[in-house]
Amino acid sequence: MATPAPLIELSGPPRERGRQYGEQAAARIRRGIEHYAEQLARDGLDGEGIRRIATRFEADIDAYDPDFVPEMRGIAEGAGVEFAAILMLNARTEMLKLAKRLRDPDPDGCTGVMVTPEASADGRLIHAQNWDWKLECAETAVVLRITRDDGPDILTFTEAGGLARSGLNAAGIAITANYLESDRDYRQAGVPLALIRRKVLQSRYLALALHAVATTPKSASNNIMVSQAEGIAINFECAPDECFQLHPEQGLLVHANHWLSPVALAKLRDTGIATTPDSLYRDLRVRGLLTPKRGRITPDDVKAALFDDYQSPWSVCRPPRPSLNSNLSATVAQIVMVPALGEMQVAMLPALDRAFTTYTLPMEQDAPRTTPERTAA
Repeated sequence: MATPAPLIELSGPPRERGRQYGEQAAARIRRGIEHYAEQLARDGLDGEGIRRIATRFEADIDAYDPDFVPEMRGIAEGAGVEFAAILMLNARTEMLKLAKRLRDPDPDGCTGVMVTPEASADGRLIHAQNWDWKLECAETAVVLRITRDDGPDILTFTEAGGLARSGLNAAGIAITANYLESDRDYRQAGVPLALIRRKVLQSRYLALALHAVATTPKSASNNIMVSQAEGIAINFECAPDECFQLHPEQGLLVHANHWLSPVALAKLRDTGIATTPDSLYRDLRVRGLLTPKRGRITPDDVKAALFDDYQSPWSVCRPPRPSLNSNLSATVAQIVMVPALGEMQVAMLPALDRAFTTYTLPMEQDAPRTTPERTAA
């Protein structure tokens, strides 16, 4: 049985909530640092090299949001680790790529789904994702519930030490993201992707969340899916310097790890298929399983589609297997959110264990809710 991601409660000003985070997640943070430091060392980057590259991001992060650096410094203090190591965790996508310029990286996979109210059974939007990444990260995942005085509260699933990954906020805004690659990557400096996701979750208004995705310079391509509980769902295929929108068709949008926008494909080259060939049918499988149920899709239907094992282990729900670069890869987590309810369900290593843990966030009009409960799929 997979171990559920622990819930960590945070509140107060940025540095203080960072300290709370670091203290509560210290063991998982250190495990994540060790894992990525070992991987970077295999690519020729020692401790000093990690510090040198990680600290390059500090000025851009501070200019993007002045609260992010104090919060990361607080995490480092609480966990008893170097600040540069927390920078590394929050910029790990960018750092792994920079360290691997001479060979292809392992892709941070994923299959994302958005079901708008017109296609769901109860008129509530559903936003979900399989996160495909390194098997070891099942031991470093956490869920943060952040109480804020300066914006909506946040519920986010992330790697320990990270400020955000997938999640929702008390204003009903939700986000997931998945790997894309193009020939424009790493030609410019940009804000680490994890911090763009956090910026989205800090937004009370959807317009500002979309602005954060569409206008923030990035170092690498990424697919970012943003929704709001009342029914808006927009997929952004992001190159470092340009974003291309996709919208649901008849209330359903599914995205894997290859570019779909005809405009994008006319302007750039998709270089990710070399490491994610299964992407070419993962979205087809999930879309095919959900399309016949339009108008009556439930969260359980979305789970069943994301559990799909066609062509296993090269499947939508990936059991542990060697990647094309020989690291052990898996669907680390399945995350299913209903933003209107402030509800996130997470199954760790879902190809091996289909039990979900439910995490809740009080919505801005709701009373406080209870702590996580363990449920079966």
